[in-house]
Parts: sequence; structure tokens; C-alpha cells
Amino acid sequence: MRLKEFSRLCTVSIPKLLNGKRFYSNRNILSLNERGMFQDMFPADNSDEVEKLVVKSPQCVYAGFDPTADSLHVGNLLVLMNLLHWQRAGHQVIAVLGQATGQIGDPSHRAKEREEINSTIISQNIDSIRKNIETIFSNHKKYFWNDEKSEAKPPIILNNMDWYKNIQIIDFIRGVGKYFRLGAMMGRTSVQTRLNAEGGMSFTEFTYQIFQAYDWFYLFNKYKCRFQIGGNDQMGNIVSGHDLISKSLGKQVYGLTLPLITAEGGKKFGKSVGNAIWLSPEKSSSFNFYQFFIRTADSDVEKLLKLFTFLSLKEINKIMESHKAEPEKREAQRILADQVTLLVHGEDGLAAAKLASSVLYDNSIEVLSKLSAQEVMSVFDGAKVTELPCEPGLTIYGLAMKINCFKTEQDALRIIPAGGFYINNSKIININEVITPGIHILPNNLTLVRVGKKTYHIVKWII
Repeated sequence: MRLKEFSRLCTVSIPKLLNGKRFYSNRNILSLNERGMFQDMFPADNSDEVEKLVVKSPQCVYAGFDPTADSLHVGNLLVLMNLLHWQRAGHQVIAVLGQATGQIGDPSHRAKEREEINSTIISQNIDSIRKNIETIFSNHKKYFWNDEKSEAKPPIILNNMDWYKNIQIIDFIRGVGKYFRLGAMMGRTSVQTRLNAEGGMSFTEFTYQIFQAYDWFYLFNKYKCRFQIGGNDQMGNIVSGHDLISKSLGKQVYGLTLPLITAEGGKKFGKSVGNAIWLSPEKSSSFNFYQFFIRTADSDVEKLLKLFTFLSLKEINKIMESHKAEPEKREAQRILADQVTLLVHGEDGLAAAKLASSVLYDNSIEVLSKLSAQEVMSVFDGAKVTELPCEPGLTIYGLAMKINCFKTEQDALRIIPAGGFYINNSKIININEVITPGIHILPNNLTLVRVGKKTYHIVKWII
């Protein structure tokens, strides 16, 4: 049963406005379906039960994150947004870091087995992902939450290695494995896809669904966690957890899947396909993150406003009406980029991203002169950086050759006078013009050099 088929059963949770921040006045998390936040649920015929549970009393929900990289990415962000909505509705949220399951490897949406990751690297990845999650929840509390009557329940962040490290393998296979049937396990889409692939599937990956199921079993026993959320590629693993708990404990639990956020062409975001927009600023600068959302297609921007912001549906409708009247202004994209960058990178990150955008697209020399060398490098990703002493009498031609702008002297003598050479966004055609502080060298002791349309060099002057 698709969630849209029972959305009529859900009361709409309208956010209240408090000093520019919003909170939810009821616990009915299913109202998020109005935003397109859910795709499927399991069991499919228990929507009335779910609604009664979430409205009657605070519930506990969890999502898992395996440490396959040293940062989460935009593809994971929707899961975090969903957890934040649960938190805003008064429920307890848990994020499980999969140090144990990450060593096994989830076969979902994989054409071949993951490469084994060194245990030290996994530990480092766990620390980085924990920081991603803590930062986003902290920024949400700081910029998007203000309920004077109550505090949002802090997220519980756990590492599943803590409950696996002392389990004996025989005890696990005998105590947990007996509740799994090979027919059901073999029938999972993730298993069938791999079994029919050229490389097949290892026993290691085949057991992944058992371990993820046990995670939920453990969380139910310790935290009474009745709900699990995940991308729509996780339904098979969610069903395994439901079956383990229902068979071993006789208790009912529920899984909710979210739509996958895909890149252009429908590809899943991730490290393996090389298209990830990372949440860690060390891997994707706040500028690159901001620009990802600025470049959202008009056909997708309303959907992403609903999924990645806490703006009410009424506010989003007004934004879209204004946007459709003047789409060239890209107002909807700017609001989207502002909101999501503030959540992920905070106030300073958003300010840096907007400054960088001004430099790159508005050709603002004033802004460029205020940026640090690191900020300039993040704007002009891939630019060659050269440190030079400030030599009296150095000419434009001399500078171009020192920083290797051209392959040959003839190229420099041809391209500069032809108008293909820029300093601080100003075209320079006189090869004998002398480099002058305050004109060519900005107050931050930097010079931005461009050759043609896309080749940038950054000069850091030693003065």
C-alpha cells in the first residue's frame, strides 16, 4: 500500500511561527506525506495503528548510516531531515552508526561487492559521520527550533559495534538465525539482483539483512524503538527486522521508506558513482553545496523545498507563485539554497557561500578582497595556487610566465593582447603593465588570474 493512498487519514501538521522559527503542534508524523516525505510503509495495512501510536504518545524511531565514506552526502540528507521532523513532533530519534554492518556491506543497489575497508579507516569514517549528524541537529536547534514550552529531545547516536563486539558467533547464529527462512532471504530484491549478476553474491553480503534486523531488535529491547526509516532501497532490510521482532518477541513494529534523491539522469548519489555532494565542508565547500541547490531545475525546486526545508506548505506555495511569475530571478532556488546551507553549514558557512557566489557570478572585487586565501580557493576549485614575492617592476607578462599561465611565450604574447587574460575579473591587454598593489594586488594580498573562460590561478603575495 502506497502512503499516498492513506494520506487522507493523516491530519495536516501546520507549523507555528515563533521569531522566524517553527515547531509542530502535534505528533502525527504521517502528515509529512503532504510534503512527499514518505514512499511506502510496512506492514502496509497498519496505517490506522501507526496514526494512533504517534498521536497518542511520543515514539522512538531510528535510521542507520554505514561508514562507507568519511562524510554523509546529499543522498543521506533526506533521512536526516525526516529524523528532524520526528524530533520536531516530540518523538525520540536514534541514529545508528554501522561500524559492524559497514564491515559486511549492504548489497542494495550494488552491482558488485564493496571493497573491504580497513578497520582504522572505518573508525575515522564513524567519527566524521557522527560529526555530520551532530552538526545538523545542533544547527537545527540553533536556527530552526524555538518552542518556549519544551526542549526538543536530543538525538541518541549509537555505534552498533557496541552490541556486536561481545556476541559469540555460535550464540548469534543459533539465537537469531533460527528466525530467518532462506526462501524469504533469497527473495529479497537486493539478493536476486546480485545473484543474477556476473560476480554473484558472497555469503558475507547475504548475511547483511540479518545484522540490520538484529540492530532493530536490539533497539526495540533497549529503547522500545517501534519505527525504522530508510531509503526505498532499504525495504527488504526493514522487512527482515520486522519479521525478527514479530517472530521472536510477538511485537508489532513499523517501517517507513523515503524516496531516493537522485542526480541528473536518475543515478543514486554516492561515493561509488562519483557524484556525491558531501555534507562535510572538507569534502564539499559550503559554496559548492550552496551552488548545488542554486542549480536545481525549475521542475524540481518545489519538491526539494518540501523535502529539505521546514517552511510551511503555505509559504512554499507563495514562493512558487512568485517564482513562476519571474523564473529568471531564481527566487525559489535561492531560498532553497539558503535554508539547506544554513542547516548543514551554519551561519558562517552560508555567509561564505553567498560571498563566494558574489565573487564568481557578480564579479565583485569588493567581496573578493575580503575573502581569505582558503575561501578563494574553495570558490575557484581546481585553481592553481602560487606564492610569489612582490617584486618591483614585475609586468603582466612576467607574472603570467612565472605562474605558468601559458605553455609558451608565443601563447602569452598572442592571448594577452587579444583580450583573453584577466586580473581580478578585469580584462588586461597590455603585456607591459606593471603589477601594482591596490590595483592588481588586493588588500588581502591575493590576485585572481583568469585565462580564457575557465582557467583560474590564485597568487598569494609574500609582502
